Amino acid sequence: MLPNIELKRLDGKIEQTHDYSGKVLLIVNVASHCGFTSQYAGLQKLYTQFHADGFELLGFPCNQFGAQEPGNAQEIQKFCSARYEVGFPLFEKTDVNGSGAHPLFEFLKQAAPGILGTEAIKWNFTKFLVDRKGLVIRRYGSADTPASIANHIQEALSNSS
Repeated sequence: MLPNIELKRLDGKIEQTHDYSGKVLLIVNVASHCGFTSQYAGLQKLYTQFHADGFELLGFPCNQFGAQEPGNAQEIQKFCSARYEVGFPLFEKTDVNGSGAHPLFEFLKQAAPGILGTEAIKWNFTKFLVDRKGLVIRRYGSADTPASIANHIQEALSNSS
């Protein structure tokens, strides 16, 4: 079950994971200069398609993979808004691996290990689907496109409404 963890938005606003209780969540580590950056468009499409049904998409910029998120909060927000019209919540730049890993990602990695049971996140745009009860349903790799997981989101919304 997803614990209550403090989250800080790009604009500095403090939230808690429990602010999203009762929602189906897709939590993603994102980057502005990655080969998968175009997934922002698909992520926004998912957000638009399912938000009214109780879906939230939480984006966490990460600079741990090839320094592909070098910008500050304002630069990240401007890029995401101008280039992809991102409307889903974006949070402060976050480490997802190592000793400084954000507690949310420590929880997610333990709840849904990757291939061969490894917990480490391998690259940007790793995605975690969480049901309305706070249970991690599944982990998706960078190559899993937003469109390819839309039916899993729909199923989670239907199963837990």
